[in-house]
Amino acid sequence: MEGLVIKSTGSSYWVLPDDSPEVLECKIKGTFRIQGIRTTNPVVVGDRVGVEVNEGQLSLITTICDRRNVIIRRASNLSKQGHILAANIDLAALVVTVKHPETSTVFIDRFLASAESYGVPSVLVFNKTDLYSEDDNRYLDALIVLYESLNYPCFKISALTQQGLEELRVALEGKITLLSGNSGVGKSTLLNALLPDAAVKTGSISEYHHKGMHTTTYSEMLPLPQGGFIIDTPGIKGFGLLEVTPEEAGHYFREIFATSHQCKFYNCTHTHEPGCAVIEAVEAFTINPSRYHSYLSIVEESVQGKYR
Repeated sequence: MEGLVIKSTGSSYWVLPDDSPEVLECKIKGTFRIQGIRTTNPVVVGDRVGVEVNEGQLSLITTICDRRNVIIRRASNLSKQGHILAANIDLAALVVTVKHPETSTVFIDRFLASAESYGVPSVLVFNKTDLYSEDDNRYLDALIVLYESLNYPCFKISALTQQGLEELRVALEGKITLLSGNSGVGKSTLLNALLPDAAVKTGSISEYHHKGMHTTTYSEMLPLPQGGFIIDTPGIKGFGLLEVTPEEAGHYFREIFATSHQCKFYNCTHTHEPGCAVIEAVEAFTINPSRYHSYLSIVEESVQGKYR
């Protein structure tokens, strides 16, 4: 029997079979873990899997069908393993806040680069607009100008007051969307607004660190009223890319890749080479310095084997 993984706690998996509405709680078959899978979570939400049904006890996941795509990040600073956020998705939506807490542009760019590397379309959802000062809103508007100039759709919303939500609902309709972001950016509040019947647990912000308190501890696929699904994932702090060489990193930054065709050397890393069109574009501010800084951080980690 085959089915769709709709929930994962990391040790147990819930599978919706193709031919039955009854969800099965499953474990991974014992021999499954030794098949050379270099991730901390060999089975993820969004996977299509083969299941061996055992009456009266937990069913077993025996195979994973080929994945159309994944969103993956490095598991930890020194790890060579990846942690897959979700598989077989149509859209990756990153929830961003410029305050309470602040999402760094490096985090945004790493998420977008990871999605780009697997061909997953991405959007940015700028939340908590009801909390921002004039200066915060000026910075937010500048970010939106930057990312929309790179053809990343941006949504300016308040999940709490539901301002701007209708446009986002339309964008999610009929799609399987991964929802991700730092802890505390309001993913759970947004889910409650998009899915009134879901009753997703929400948490507070740590006053000392202005970091979010983790409220989601597992990944789950939830149906949208207008059609489609949202995959809710636990909040994450850092986003390291896995197995990216210095020569490849620029391919995942749209403006850097487009400009790189004008570089003197075909294998230019855009860090020090003479005749580098990318460096010239950064100096001329036709490539945003914050994006170039994010690119350099990925190049640096690919050389050192860790991220910060």
